[in-house]
Amino acid sequence: MSTADIDSKHPLELDKPRISVKNPEQRYDKQGDMPDVERVETAMRHFVKDFGAVAATYMESCIHCGMCADACHFYVATEDPKYTPIWKLEPFKQAYKREAGPFAPIYRALNLKKKVTVEQLEEWQELIYDSCTMCGRCTLICPMGIDIASLVGLARHGMNKAGLVPHELWAVAERAEREGSPLGATPKVFKDRCEWLADDNEIEIFVDKPQADVIAAMSSIEIMKYPDSIVATAKILNHLGLNWTFRTDGYEATNFGMLSGNSEWQKEMSLKLINATIAAGAKLLILPECGHAYGAMRWQGANIYGKPLPFRVLHISEFLAENTKSGAIKTKPLGKTLTFHDPCQISRRGGAIEAPRDVLDGLGAEVIEMKDTKGLNWCCGGGGGVVTIHRADPIRYQAFQIKMKQVDDTGAELLVSSCSNCRQTFDDGQDHFHWDKTMLSLLELVAENLEDK
Repeated sequence: MSTADIDSKHPLELDKPRISVKNPEQRYDKQGDMPDVERVETAMRHFVKDFGAVAATYMESCIHCGMCADACHFYVATEDPKYTPIWKLEPFKQAYKREAGPFAPIYRALNLKKKVTVEQLEEWQELIYDSCTMCGRCTLICPMGIDIASLVGLARHGMNKAGLVPHELWAVAERAEREGSPLGATPKVFKDRCEWLADDNEIEIFVDKPQADVIAAMSSIEIMKYPDSIVATAKILNHLGLNWTFRTDGYEATNFGMLSGNSEWQKEMSLKLINATIAAGAKLLILPECGHAYGAMRWQGANIYGKPLPFRVLHISEFLAENTKSGAIKTKPLGKTLTFHDPCQISRRGGAIEAPRDVLDGLGAEVIEMKDTKGLNWCCGGGGGVVTIHRADPIRYQAFQIKMKQVDDTGAELLVSSCSNCRQTFDDGQDHFHWDKTMLSLLELVAENLEDK
């Protein structure tokens, strides 16, 4: 598909509870007019390219114990064996055995592993895009230490090269590459939005200061759906008296290049933020309430840059925790009970588990932990780009019921998280099930309860 008609074929729907692109008609999606034989060869070539020593070790290590199944919300919700995490990698494994493993010539000569077909890849599209959030719970449980979530991420590279990405995910990634934002939050839109938010809220929101100590970034979901997060960020940074700014040459932390499997787009999106932070001479980049933005920059940014980043990278919850513990941020007591939903990419994959709890402690909130909390928390079901894919709605809603039960069992008055993608998934689930729980933002909660200096 050319990029010229993407706006007409995949228009954005910004007035829905879940903002995404319009539900496309075709399933088993394909991009471009590549013949099927070439698609398979392209996918195989790029699967093999990603088979480094680590991936090869993972491929040889599975003992078929099945423990990853009980760790996956999509398997637990459906009890369908095809959603067993390690099974989702079968064509990837098939390609490894036949093309790159130590016994590949034997496998080929005796046809012990058959060639992967385009029909398998089409079916596989649902398994590695629609029913995997790359939340890493299977990785945590695996007794052999196989990082299944990362392997799914690698497998998406080959699928992307073969033009076999779900249309919605491909469309928002392409729009991000072309316009600078997956949801239409172009530099002009972002700057205009900051200006009217500053006027409406009588607050200074700095944009494009040439030099600053701190660069703040936002996610496209916050800009388009939760703009109060922009105001909350400004309110807190102004409260601390920091020399900070947003920059229109690097403000968008969302990285759909990574989620769609397009490593070139992922690199370009990350470099925009890195180069903007360096250009400002900043020593700190604050990432927004976005789970995969944290993984893309905090844990992959230096590799993409090719050397250590010359500035610190903190998720907004880590920044709030540091300043809460130092006494720089003081908040009014909340006086309510709440439960905290750990975003997978920040807590389990990122390790920032205690930061939000330090912030909540500063708010004087009584935190009621869910069963299976912190690193073992169940995913909301919308990460990894799944919430953008309409075809995935039925299974995503099934998995979301695990989350609803977790929350309801706590009996807490409030529900809080630190990821706008989780927040959108909760909002959509609340609307679908007519649930009485509304997800709140940790960032906005702090901003609303700041004590006057």
